[in-house]
Amino acid sequence: MGRFTGPVCRLCRREGTKLFLKGTRCDTDKCAFERHRASPGMQGALRGKPTDFSLHLREKQKVKRYYGVLERQFRRYFDIASRSSINTGEVLMSLLERRLDNVVYRLGFGRSRSQARQLVRHGHILVNGKRVDIPSYQVRPGDVVSVKNRAKSLQAVQAALSERQSDVPDFLNLVPGDVPEGHVLRDPTLDDVGIPVQPQLIIEFCSR
Repeated sequence: MGRFTGPVCRLCRREGTKLFLKGTRCDTDKCAFERHRASPGMQGALRGKPTDFSLHLREKQKVKRYYGVLERQFRRYFDIASRSSINTGEVLMSLLERRLDNVVYRLGFGRSRSQARQLVRHGHILVNGKRVDIPSYQVRPGDVVSVKNRAKSLQAVQAALSERQSDVPDFLNLVPGDVPEGHVLRDPTLDDVGIPVQPQLIIEFCSR
């Protein structure tokens, strides 16, 4: 199954929380989640009490949709996290937060994760001075994520930064300027995730 191409506000309503899939628009009165909180579909408002399986599934789906990853990608991250000697849930969320497209978005270079992913794929983003066009690239502490010093690249990023309303997470440091850049200070933790997450539910679901 490919990426979801329908109205992304339906995904927020289905998960019962804002996933900020439209970036800055989600912070305005135009946000569809604020107007229609019921689950999408004719029977959305009539859904009964969720089962344990449903709660576990929805937690996994919420995280997948928040970071914009497919099932196969998510399972690969889970496999890596499950082989770690550290807490599986913390490692899983750290891997997702360290994705280059997520870091570009959290720095404010893109209005949404989809736009940040596009910036990476089109070669507008540099890591340690070298172009990286792989959205799933894993950044590490000490890496410098910057924008290519080109008018077209800078114009898109500066426009996104001017609309930014949220703060940069603690594991990143934004250095504004004519050519903005961000520094990865440390590995992200659960406290750096932008939405409430219960990793244990995801681990229990994926371990079935």
